[in-house]
Amino acid sequence: MTDLTDWTPRPLPGDLPLQGRHVLVEPIVDEARFAELWRAFEGADRLWDYLAYGPFLGAHEYERYAQQFYLGADPRFHAIVPLDREEAAGVAALMRLDPANGVAEIGHICLSPNLQRTRAATEAFLLLFGRVFDELGYRRLEWKCDNRNAPSRRAAERFGFTFEGVFRQHMVVKHHNRDTAWFSITDREWPRIRQGFETWLRDENFDANGRQRRSLGTCRANG
Repeated sequence: MTDLTDWTPRPLPGDLPLQGRHVLVEPIVDEARFAELWRAFEGADRLWDYLAYGPFLGAHEYERYAQQFYLGADPRFHAIVPLDREEAAGVAALMRLDPANGVAEIGHICLSPNLQRTRAATEAFLLLFGRVFDELGYRRLEWKCDNRNAPSRRAAERFGFTFEGVFRQHMVVKHHNRDTAWFSITDREWPRIRQGFETWLRDENFDANGRQRRSLGTCRANG
């Protein structure tokens, strides 16, 4: 068993942005990105299928919801801003923060169709995971999703999370039962997972058309 004699509670995430080569991940502290986010999400109603809110009837309804929900300390929402567009195209939140035990969850993930399956999106998760483990020193990061949400399950596995099981009849969401699939990364696993992200993101891993040469899972397994 790991000796935690010297363990101390960890800090909460702050307001500093995270800068990558392809993306800026910016804690949402005001309304500045709301209009950009609505433009990114507008018309893509399937984005809200497995979230407890949405779709929204228009910009006013979305921005009113964001004002109420995006500006708190937990969940701590982040705008994902691809540097080639300089407008927010998605959000993700660090949430259920447990500094005493060093546990956090990443959730409320909503990526516009143009952001999905891009280097910017993958780098955004590397930066957020790095904040949890490298910057804040947490011991565990969780990913939870509706067990029916196959894309979210695949994303968790792609990013290196370990499947831990299904909590049956865990929630009622939009008048339907939700069985929740749980995944996690621990601090001991993180260095190998981080190296996989860094290897995958290298320019030499992409051909002239921007297609990956090796998958993230292969980069993680083989270095």
